[in-house]
Amino acid sequence: MRRTGHASRAVLCAIAMLWSAGALAQDTTGVFKGKTVDLYTGYTAGGGYDLYTRLLARHIGKHLPGNPTVVPKNMEGAASIRFANWLYNAAPKDGTAFGTIGRGTALDPLLRQPGAQFDGTRFNWIGSANDEVSVCVAWHTVGITTFDDLLRRELLIGGTGPGDDTIQFPKVLAGVLGAKLKIISGYPGGNDAVLAMERGELQGRCGWSYSSVKAAHPDWLAQKKIAILVQFALAKHPELADVPLVIDLAKTEDQRKLLRFVFARQVMGRPYLAPPGVPPATVAALRRAFMDTMADKEFLADAERSKLEITPVSGERIQELVAELYQTPPELTKRLADMLK
Repeated sequence: MRRTGHASRAVLCAIAMLWSAGALAQDTTGVFKGKTVDLYTGYTAGGGYDLYTRLLARHIGKHLPGNPTVVPKNMEGAASIRFANWLYNAAPKDGTAFGTIGRGTALDPLLRQPGAQFDGTRFNWIGSANDEVSVCVAWHTVGITTFDDLLRRELLIGGTGPGDDTIQFPKVLAGVLGAKLKIISGYPGGNDAVLAMERGELQGRCGWSYSSVKAAHPDWLAQKKIAILVQFALAKHPELADVPLVIDLAKTEDQRKLLRFVFARQVMGRPYLAPPGVPPATVAALRRAFMDTMADKEFLADAERSKLEITPVSGERIQELVAELYQTPPELTKRLADMLK
């Protein structure tokens, strides 16, 4: 009788679990069916983050339960801090609003960046379209062609907001390795800084995604209109074997630790996230839809036509990485925060 009772309870539990799973799927479908999902970029139109978001918006709807309409939108400001704050504090918490911020924006509270009103660990991370490599480049007329040149000559570069790679990466490069970089900040988006470089107002750009360079300016690479001086990542891009990796330029273990903290963000090169408080079933549906889209043949063909690299990272992996980075010793983040002032 005891065994029969255990067996009966096991069967009832299994039935309950199946019913619960079905109910969750039904609830999730109800969330999205007939709805419009707003997919945001925290930057202006035309830059790398925007290009990836518009690509994603064209395909993810068919992978979301209920097949909602997905509309790409822009909410620029303070290098995506404005959008991050809105997403954290004011966005609807039903899965109908999510988007992308700068890959390092989630760490802004750790680095005492002004205006950051969120805790990066509490976002629901959906996934990243790629594991990014960024670069520092000089315009071909400047005469700076190697990283060693940056130790002797000043390069005038453009940046957006204080939390953006275009500001933080060169400051770290200068503070840790001694590179001579003068930053002109305040550009609305990365594309605006690139246009300024082309007009001769700037001499280069640091913290520029290599995937964006290839997508937007393949002719500049072919015609050698830019010199790539250093690459920012934890591992080299296969196409940039002769360009030094920033980690390898460290002279001490202390320098290596500082550089590793800053450039670990490259793993989440094009990150997508939803607000805190979104129901777990909805978060799971968004994550499944994202990764299914990353494997979609039509999506990949579209990415190939747009020359956008796709090396996806799961939302679960990003959630773990952000939590890990938030455990960094305060004395290290304080040093970096002072460096970024």
